Amino acid sequence: MKNITAILLCILLLSSLCSNKLYSQEHKLTPLNNTANTSLIQSESSKMSWLDLQDSIKTKMGEVITEIVKEEKKIYLITTVVLKNSPSKWIDSTIVTTHNFSPVYHASYNPQREMVLKFGEHITGYYLNKKTNARTKISNTVAKPFFDSNFYPQLIRFLPLQENYTTNISIYDYKPMGKIGVITATIKNTEETNIHFKGKNRRVWKIETTDDISDNAVISIYYIEMSTRKILRQEINAGERKMIMELM
Repeated sequence: MKNITAILLCILLLSSLCSNKLYSQEHKLTPLNNTANTSLIQSESSKMSWLDLQDSIKTKMGEVITEIVKEEKKIYLITTVVLKNSPSKWIDSTIVTTHNFSPVYHASYNPQREMVLKFGEHITGYYLNKKTNARTKISNTVAKPFFDSNFYPQLIRFLPLQENYTTNISIYDYKPMGKIGVITATIKNTEETNIHFKGKNRRVWKIETTDDISDNAVISIYYIEMSTRKILRQEINAGERKMIMELM
């Protein structure tokens, strides 16, 4: 009888573990179960200074300009990276639906590549490697819902943030030399804290994130002002290298 009871307990334990694992896999944040407060996002323009940090010495690498245009049915996100001492700009354009941030379109243009993705029942577009002049036609089907990888840093701002908040986010990314398809971005921890910014103490959410794009090797920490939901600062930790983005 004791043996039967022990076997039943093992079966129940294994069942519970499998169910919990399945639950965590299936209940990632997607446009279909989007918990973000979509009403918080508004048309805006911001500029961040991109700094490299070596031995507490900051060196400016460039600027990142972000423009958001919110319309009734669609949201347009345009990110322009202006590198110091470089005539070339890196421009990413993303379109998502207003009601749940489902991806519609993503284009990326820089000196190394061109890429266009159109989202729907099928993902279509192209990828052009400017170094080799190799052009790849993109046409695939993804069964799982997802956010555009270029949009998820904005998505974080509008989530129901609270102390110790964590979640996994399904994102789609296309990099021929890296990840292609639906992968995961993770909010590892959320903490309420204060930072000194532009001569004032600001109450912020400190949010630690990582994602499969870097095989979770890069940790990004966002400092989001609680009252405005603006990103005041972002720290990027990639091994021994550290970079900082600061709102100008």
